[in-house]
Amino acid sequence: MTNKNLYIAASSQHVGKTTSTLGITAAFMRAGLSTGYCKPLGQQHVHLKGSVVDKDAILFADLLKLDIRPDVHSPVILGKGATEKFLDAPSRYHLEEKILYAREVLENNHDIIIYEGTGHPGVGSIANLSNARVAKILDAEAIMIVEGGVGSTIDILNLSLSLFREEGVPVAGVIINKVIPDKMEKVRHYVGGWLKARDLRLLGLLPYDKTLAYPLIWTINKAVHGTLEYNKEKGINKIEKILAGSLVDLDSLSKSKDNLLVVSSRVLDEAIKRIIQISTEEEYDEVPLSGIVLTGDDPVTEYAEHYIAEHKLPVIRTQLDTYAVVIKISKLEVKINRRTPWKIAKAIELINSNVDMGTLFELTTNRSRS
Repeated sequence: MTNKNLYIAASSQHVGKTTSTLGITAAFMRAGLSTGYCKPLGQQHVHLKGSVVDKDAILFADLLKLDIRPDVHSPVILGKGATEKFLDAPSRYHLEEKILYAREVLENNHDIIIYEGTGHPGVGSIANLSNARVAKILDAEAIMIVEGGVGSTIDILNLSLSLFREEGVPVAGVIINKVIPDKMEKVRHYVGGWLKARDLRLLGLLPYDKTLAYPLIWTINKAVHGTLEYNKEKGINKIEKILAGSLVDLDSLSKSKDNLLVVSSRVLDEAIKRIIQISTEEEYDEVPLSGIVLTGDDPVTEYAEHYIAEHKLPVIRTQLDTYAVVIKISKLEVKINRRTPWKIAKAIELINSNVDMGTLFELTTNRSRS
């Protein structure tokens, strides 16, 4: 069987590694190639059938329609406390052998295997399993994901790629993510030129898409240590904009339905009346709210309960004040997950439209392994 292993690495956390991995994996599947996936080294995990599995592996299991096997799709987890245990007795752990076993199984069953890295390139070094070292073990070519810019992007790229150079891992190319649309050509010119001078491919630039940063009600509830008091099933609602309840006006109330009202329970009724007034005057077709966060301990009035029930709005109650809630939400790093199908679709669309998949397809056919 002909195999090609690609290792998707990133310059740091939250730069779009999972987004890019999703899109690349989907592209190979659309091309008719039997495509495998593995998160060889994970940190954030969930429990599945008595084992621990990286949460990203669960997401890809849905995409690939596969029955997840922890030893194949998520062979090594370095969760909380794992580093100390490894340092105390490294000979007790056979982490490299676990990764090699996963590779063997995947190569026997797929034309191409997409391996997703974790964190920045040095993550895992404590166990001699940095991203670069893992890519070497897997005999994979690396694709580096980095955030858009010029000087800072080149600086972090040079640092990140150094580990892969040290391990002798070939780099298939670089994808620059979250590029401000009106700076696309500038970034392409300068960063692309820097890469070309070093015989590195610029595979694509992905424009910044704000919808990928929209959190869910469930995510916000967790961030503010809240309780969903009404319409828990609507926890999947996404949030685009935050409204401070005492400051609702025409400029702040987006016509989008994805506004989150953050308000003291004491003045909830007044905020709702103002939202109804603006919606009526502006002839909004639907309620402009996706949810409500209540601060304070005042009970919800019958008037507010009727409005909440009529529009099936999820309501979070938190002991934080309004300012603290807004700060918590503003600091959220929102990742793609199984509850965000629109983000999965957007990730696939972004890769399909902006990455030179033809080059990647060519790479997969130019290298074979017996």
